Amino acid sequence: MDGDRGRQASPSPLASPGSPVTVGAPASPRPRAFADLLAFPDGPALSDDRAEAGPRRPRFYAADAAIAAVVAVLLAVATLLPGSPSGPAQLGVAGYLLLVGGSAALAARRTAPVTALVVAAACMLAYALRVHPETATAFPLLMTVFSAATAGRRLWAASVSAAYLTGVLLVELSDLGARTPREVVDRVGLLVGWFVAANVAGVVSRQRRAYLRQAEQRAVEAERTREEVALRRAGEERLRIARELHDSLTHSISIIKVQAGVAVHLARKRGDDVPAALLAIQDASADAMRELRATLEVLREPGPDDAPGTARADRIGELVERARSAGVPATLAISGTPRALPPEVDLAAYRIVQESLTNVARHAGPASASVQVRYLPDALVVRVEDDGGGLPAAATPRHGTDGTSETGGVVRPEAVRAGVGLTGMRERVSALGGRLQTGPGADGGFTIHAELPLPATEGAA
Repeated sequence: MDGDRGRQASPSPLASPGSPVTVGAPASPRPRAFADLLAFPDGPALSDDRAEAGPRRPRFYAADAAIAAVVAVLLAVATLLPGSPSGPAQLGVAGYLLLVGGSAALAARRTAPVTALVVAAACMLAYALRVHPETATAFPLLMTVFSAATAGRRLWAASVSAAYLTGVLLVELSDLGARTPREVVDRVGLLVGWFVAANVAGVVSRQRRAYLRQAEQRAVEAERTREEVALRRAGEERLRIARELHDSLTHSISIIKVQAGVAVHLARKRGDDVPAALLAIQDASADAMRELRATLEVLREPGPDDAPGTARADRIGELVERARSAGVPATLAISGTPRALPPEVDLAAYRIVQESLTNVARHAGPASASVQVRYLPDALVVRVEDDGGGLPAAATPRHGTDGTSETGGVVRPEAVRAGVGLTGMRERVSALGGRLQTGPGADGGFTIHAELPLPATEGAA
């Protein structure tokens, strides 16, 4: 059967981690119990039902044992009632033992459904052959048939039902002198209907349990998915806030810090008293930078790029002017034909230049910067260079978006460290499918070179 082949090809859950497993090839058949051979392939293995019932087995034992005792007492009392076709004289000790044995099988109807079914069938069939088939005495067997079908042993349930009904029919046919054919048909037909109903009810109960388990699993999975989506959205929002704070607020605070430092330096150079307010501004800006950097480290988490805002490539000139006003000699060169850019490219180009000029003002010392923007037919190239000093680059690699590195030139270790700024650049460029290279320039200083892909436009230079 297909279901049996599927179970044989599956690796054992008890296999060791290093055991080789051949996918797609039939595994050697494992020894199977006789009860497994009669299992329907579309039902789970008996071990699955036992595993499910394992934690609740003590409760099963108590409840089923109580049911078995009640059924045994009721059947025994029924034989003592007036008008009963089978009295104590007809049953004898053996008859009562068969009634008790068939009822006692109910105690194991859920923990060992096949065993309970066989025991109940043997006792009730022997009772029918020895005494006389009675409708009420079939009740223990009906319950075990239902339990076996619920456990996935439909073939067992159907086979035992057919065997019992055949035995009852033979007994009834052998006693036609005491009953009319119509009475025999009515009695046997009633039993057939009951056993068919027990088999069908067991199958329906099993399907319902399977449906409820699947529904519960789907609900758990949906809840987990909702939690994951909520966490991911929260992380994206945290990342967006961190980037915008770093790209805008850090830039402004850096300019305040640089301008305050220049004013203090010039005042001391002229021999003038430095105003306390100016010193306070310098100290406050330095503290604000440290606190902001710490806050960004807490907020920052890996995530997709943020949505574009009002920052655009055509406002890069404003960044250059702002850097000049902060005391950083900066130049801007635009080549090619400027054209409308996708919002994501607009934002990325603006933020790259903004972060680069902020790093120049913060780390490069006395340095000048040059910003180059080239509009190519299929890409926007942004290059920012400065001539600031630094340490020998023998210990500092040159970084690219492809993860490779090479050595050369001089570089400032603060600028190369993968902080929020450079990491944000790399993520922005990678998200657009571009390339980013950062590292020491050929003549010293530091260079940031970004290539952002654009849709090809005819006539763009």
